[in-house]
Order: sequence, then structure tokens, then C-alpha cells
Amino acid sequence: MTARRPPRRTLLALLLLLSAQLPSPAVATERVPLAATAPQAAPLVERLRTGGLVLYFRHADTAGMPCDSSFRIGDRAGQRNISPRGREQSRRIGDAMAALRIPVAKPVLAGPVYRARDTAEEAFGVSEVQVTDSLTADDYAGPRLDWVLAEHRRLMAEPPPAGLNRVLVGHRTPAIMLFGQEVAGRAFPEGAAIVMEPASPPRILGIVMFAPISGAGFHGC
Repeated sequence: MTARRPPRRTLLALLLLLSAQLPSPAVATERVPLAATAPQAAPLVERLRTGGLVLYFRHADTAGMPCDSSFRIGDRAGQRNISPRGREQSRRIGDAMAALRIPVAKPVLAGPVYRARDTAEEAFGVSEVQVTDSLTADDYAGPRLDWVLAEHRRLMAEPPPAGLNRVLVGHRTPAIMLFGQEVAGRAFPEGAAIVMEPASPPRILGIVMFAPISGAGFHGC
């Protein structure tokens, strides 16, 4: 008989408990996500206009959609998909980045789970997106989870082409596994982007919402 998968909330609780027990020179505090149009986000948006940074997007809104059931790549019916307003949110992300004159390196990279892939394709165009196993969701990685996390680190550490920003579209839990409490809790809502300087390890500069949805950002699965 196949072992039952622990609930996602249980896995996150265990992860945060373990990370809290690791020795650290300082305790990271949870980030506060900022709307891209907020005055506090202006310095970060200005930096993005010059290029050289990495944006790691969490997929768009999935509120009200059925939870994952099959955990199989390619099985759309067994996955939690972005909602109709998530598709609209994705398009608004692309429009907002264009309006803010933020240059993006192509192709945009997205994970193969449909909620990440659909977000990228709606935001930037199907022809501008490359789907990669490197950004697979943790629940879909199986025995390759260590490799998937190593690939996240690699893509976040590689400098983008001069004058451009690298865009990655993936999932929240791998970010928590890499960065811990700083991006946990309410710090990284659906549709938001962690902005970081590419390095080993990457340095988080902020979390930006280009198309926030009031009262949304977290599903119930």
C-alpha cells in the first residue's frame, strides 16, 4: 500500500521547526510584501529597471480551485490550477512589468506544474516561456527533491545577461526550504515575486506584488 502523503501544513510546520533549530548568527524575520506601486517599493523598482537581478515568482491565484490529488506532471485534472482571476492576475503582472519598464531576459523559466507554467505563459506569452524540471514543485519532485532545490539555487545564483533580469516562476515551499522564515507565513503570497541579487547564496532585496488581489494570496489546501 502506498504511504499517505503528510498534509502540506504538517510538512511546513516540521520544516520551519527544523530550520529554527539550526545554528544561525541572526534570526530572520518574515518579509512584508510590497505593491510595486507603493512608495516603499520605488527604490527596488528602480534597481530592477537597470537589470542584473533575479525575480522568483510564486504562481498566480488558485483560491477556490480543487487541491492537488494525483501529484503527476502533465495531469492537469489532478493538479490545483490557477483560477480565472489568477489568469487575469498573470496578465496584469506582465502588463505591470512592461509599464514599469522592467527588462526581462528571455526565455522566462517556469516549472512544469500547470499553475506555474500557466502563470508564466499568461504573463509573458507562450513563445517566451521555457518549461524546466528545475522549478518543479516540491510535492511533484519525489526522489529528485534535492536536485530540484540545487537547481533553484543555481538559477538564483547565475547573473542574468547585462541590463536584463532573470524571471523564474515556481512555488512557495521550495523558497521556504531555501530561505526559511524570511519568506514563510504571509510573506510570499500567490502572484508575488522575491527579488534577489544573484549570488551564492542569493541576497533577498524584497518581495514585490505587481498585481495584488485584495484579500487573496493564500489557498486553503
